[in-house]
Amino acid sequence: MKILKIDHLGIAVNSIDDGKNFWSEVLGLKFEGAETVAEQKVTTAFFPVGESEVELLESTSPDGPVAKFIEKKGQGFQHVAFRVENIEEALAELKEKGIQLIDQKPRIGAGGAKIAFLHPKATGGVLVELCQRD
Repeated sequence: MKILKIDHLGIAVNSIDDGKNFWSEVLGLKFEGAETVAEQKVTTAFFPVGESEVELLESTSPDGPVAKFIEKKGQGFQHVAFRVENIEEALAELKEKGIQLIDQKPRIGAGGAKIAFLHPKATGGVLVELCQRD
């Protein structure tokens, strides 16, 4: 598996509008716009930082994964995403190594990226996302 870089850091928020004030107004990061990913019950907003991004995540449903995360742990850091060269190969290698996967095969995430999550039980408690952007 070849990890190219940290693609983004995911931050769970109750409201992107409220959350973006800190990232844009206080830190001066450029707001790149928001996108809703209906399948994942989330609206995302990206703020580029060098070669990586900060991603704000707002749930679109009370039963969505981000809403459940906030209910359990509160707003804040939710996941780290690593950009990989080939996500299918990465998942196969991790599965072979006995790593528990949330996603057995990639799905489409924000910006059309192929994404897959590793289970926090297999990563020392951190939700890890793999992503491939073509």
